[in-house]
Amino acid sequence: MNTNFVNLTTENLSNEHLCCIIRSKKSHPGIEAKRQWLSDRLNEGHVFRKLNAKATVFIEYAPLETAWVPVIGDNYYYLYCLWVLGSPRGNGYGKALIEYCIADAKEKGRSGICMLGAKKQKSWLSDQSFAKKFGFEVVDTTDNGYELLALSFDGTVPKFAPNAKNLKIESEELTIYYDMQCPYIYKYIEMIKQYCETNDVPVSFIQVDTLQKAKELPCVFNNFAVFYKGSFETVNLPTIDYLKRILKK
Repeated sequence: MNTNFVNLTTENLSNEHLCCIIRSKKSHPGIEAKRQWLSDRLNEGHVFRKLNAKATVFIEYAPLETAWVPVIGDNYYYLYCLWVLGSPRGNGYGKALIEYCIADAKEKGRSGICMLGAKKQKSWLSDQSFAKKFGFEVVDTTDNGYELLALSFDGTVPKFAPNAKNLKIESEELTIYYDMQCPYIYKYIEMIKQYCETNDVPVSFIQVDTLQKAKELPCVFNNFAVFYKGSFETVNLPTIDYLKRILKK
């Protein structure tokens, strides 16, 4: 098995591909936005580890204290993403990556690792059934089916920030909260913007551009969240068809 993994650093960040959207020469606005976001995070202990090949095989996690999510807890890691897509599947890369994260957490004296899940697996969220094989358990839930999974080493558990369970905002119009952590976000924002302009749908885009804003969000969040008619809808990046279904409510 090829165990040739590489961790992104401030030195190699500009030269390494970011797995999610692999481009050769042509620059991509979503990737450049992600690079910028990462360059500010790496000094905070944020880890992006990937297979040293042109493939979507990577894990991304950070100390919970500096993770841009409305989750609170002492001394935890927050696992944003764990993906192994396409032909590399079946080589044990996912296992190698999650075991690296667990070993790193233990070596750093962390209390455990947590991640966002849901009662029913949702797109854009890492495979929670896979995580559960390594001992992750549900430690908190929201009224609309999202779950916080944790692998605790010392019996302590993190929880959603109280505001994350609000699931309501005052504005009735379509409202999108987002940050620039995922390279796909740029494309989806442009797509939603264009659709709403063409169809006269009022829409607000709220960029989560500080840690404080992320911790105070009125819903669960991995890097994206959609509200409509004042109610939280999803953390998924929606296709136009999905968006139409939300707008019919």
